[in-house]
Amino acid sequence: MAHVKSRLQQRKFRSLLFLAVINLFLIGTAFSQVTPAAGYTPPDDTPSVKLGGVFYGNYTYTSKPQIIDAEGNLVDANSFDVTRTYINITGQVHHLVAFRVTPDVSRATASGLSINNSLVYRIKYAYAQFNLDDWSGKWKQTWVRFGANQTPIVDWEEGVYRYRFQGTVFIERVGKLTSSDFGASFHTNLPDNYGEIHTGIYNGEGYSQAEVNGRKAFQSRITIRPLPKGNPTLRGIRLTGFYDKDNYMQNDVKNRFVFEALFEHPHLVAGYDYLDSTDQASRASAYFHGRGYSIWATPIFQEKGHGLELLLRWDSFTPSIGAVDSNGNSRKQEMWIAGTAYWFPHVGNVATSLLFDVEDVKFPGTSTPNQRKWALHGNLQF
Repeated sequence: MAHVKSRLQQRKFRSLLFLAVINLFLIGTAFSQVTPAAGYTPPDDTPSVKLGGVFYGNYTYTSKPQIIDAEGNLVDANSFDVTRTYINITGQVHHLVAFRVTPDVSRATASGLSINNSLVYRIKYAYAQFNLDDWSGKWKQTWVRFGANQTPIVDWEEGVYRYRFQGTVFIERVGKLTSSDFGASFHTNLPDNYGEIHTGIYNGEGYSQAEVNGRKAFQSRITIRPLPKGNPTLRGIRLTGFYDKDNYMQNDVKNRFVFEALFEHPHLVAGYDYLDSTDQASRASAYFHGRGYSIWATPIFQEKGHGLELLLRWDSFTPSIGAVDSNGNSRKQEMWIAGTAYWFPHVGNVATSLLFDVEDVKFPGTSTPNQRKWALHGNLQF
């Protein structure tokens, strides 16, 4: 009898132990399930693909200099053109892994071939992005990119300048930097909106060319927003330092330093760019120390991206400091732009605008003739 009682007690103990384990499991599961009511939204891991596009078109009338046509007539050049067409394919395969593929339209310069001067597509952006926000705490927008991806400063400044459809920003227009290159880069935002860091290693030739040597470009941008919690005027101030350390070959320098000051306000966006560059393409080539600056402003009459705006800009660049021509004149290039734009009302990320402007370029100290162009530019982004 005692033996039977002992067996019943053992069964009862095992049953209670089993129920205890089940309860602990259910309690643990309840605590592990975080619902939106607890202040947490699980990340969306649904694979997705989005399609967007960019179109820049223009009609340009060149009043200076005149050109000579095939029959020897002196004429003013004028043309309709498409300067940029993007197809943006973006998406994610997981909330930790995103991607972008962007073909770019460009005029071919394959002399002697049937495609010479044709509009052809090439890859500008094609990269995988690995998002690190799950581990970066307060440092948001933390990611690593591999492939043909944005270099740290040009594409970023275009997002503030917003008039890339008129022409490139100063540091790209003078031929010292490009907006995309093949490489790997890292980005993160400073906590509490105090700024951001974007740094990377790239081929150095830009997305339009293949690697031609064994050197790599190390590029880094640090942007500081000194007063992110100040009044609306002070919050719009950002200061940026950028450095590009590269070599054409082992001991042949190709370095760029850029300082930028940007100001954003509901009725005014403005910027100052300073560029210092050093170039020596080979040991036997001349050494060039270039320096210049750009000042631009876009007064806004209604609201940013909606209604009338002005575009005012002045660039000045000396390709080689101290270099003079036979008459002792400094070689320099100067440009001013003045235009009026209208941004059509839009919903979401769509942007449509027209810009009528005049662009005047001078090359004091050189035999290059002055240039003046009048243009109507169209911009469509979706």
